[in-house]
Amino acid sequence: MSAPLLSIIIPAYNEERRLPNTLASIQKFLKKQTYSAEVLVVENGSSDSTFAIAEDIQKTFPDLTAMHIDARGKGIAVKTGILKAQGQYRFICDADLSMPIEELNRFLPPKLKNIDIAIASRETPGAVRYNEPPYRHNIGRIFNWMVQLMLLPGLQDTQCGFKCFSAEVSKRVFPLQTINGWTFDVEVLFIARKMGYLIKEIPIPSYYDPFSKVKFMRDSVQMGLDLIKIRYNYIWGHYAEKKSTY
Repeated sequence: MSAPLLSIIIPAYNEERRLPNTLASIQKFLKKQTYSAEVLVVENGSSDSTFAIAEDIQKTFPDLTAMHIDARGKGIAVKTGILKAQGQYRFICDADLSMPIEELNRFLPPKLKNIDIAIASRETPGAVRYNEPPYRHNIGRIFNWMVQLMLLPGLQDTQCGFKCFSAEVSKRVFPLQTINGWTFDVEVLFIARKMGYLIKEIPIPSYYDPFSKVKFMRDSVQMGLDLIKIRYNYIWGHYAEKKSTY
């Protein structure tokens, strides 16, 4: 069987409330497309019924694969899904579906050509935010200022949860990922840019979900430390490319 054009990877931690509607929306969307696709839900560390729900939905969603790993963290869930996926393009999709799934085709050919990495942006011209509290936006801008200063100048939004990587980029970059938590996005984009890949920001409509898993007081310090770790890893050659087994 030939590889699908698209793989959608959904990291899922305690998502029993949102996952059923999200998967129903994705399945409805994919039925209307002419290309082949697969969906991988990667559950890790949940204390609710997320994995059982995903397994049950598989019965009526043949392109869905539910996976469980013991390791905690969004980063390791995404890495696992990306490297397990078979698609020519591999799209990370947050379980809250804060970006309407109908926007997905803007990240793929023919609408987007000759781009190896496309990331959703809530900051570039044309983007619209709905219902986001000002304090959340302001904290995000402070973090982005740090990201641009230390690692990725010019990228306005590295933390939106919707990103698309070609298979080639996926196989080269993600085996080098070391961060298992929230800041994995910055790390993989930094590695990719150092490899010479271009990153395209796609302005999107974004709908704020008050049930976000990010806890700013708890996670902000760790995310700041992760930026230092990425810079340290680069200086000491820890992102030297290794032969992939995927």
